[in-house]
Amino acid sequence: MRIPDAWVPILADKIIESLISQDWIIINISQTELTTRTIEIIKEELTVEDRLNAEVTERLKSFSGEIENRHMDYNSLFEMTKRKIIKERNIII
Repeated sequence: MRIPDAWVPILADKIIESLISQDWIIINISQTELTTRTIEIIKEELTVEDRLNAEVTERLKSFSGEIENRHMDYNSLFEMTKRKIIKERNIII
C-alpha cells in the first residue's frame, strides 16, 4: 500500500508520540529535529521498492534484444529478477 506524502508527517508524529508515551525512547534532540529525521527515514523506506524496480528495469534493458528475440515474458522476468534481488539482499518490502 502506498502512503500519500501528506500522511508521512502525521505518521511520524504518531510514531514519536507513541514511543515517548511508552517511555521507549528518550529524546536528546528537539522534537522538531526528531520529527524531521523520522520523516526522512519513513520516506526512505517507502522508496525502497521504487529504487528496486528501477534497478530491475535497468538490468533487463541490457537483455531487451534477447528478451524480444526469444519471445520471453518481460513481466515474468521482471518479477523473477526482483525476487532474486530481494532474496540476495534480504530486502523487506
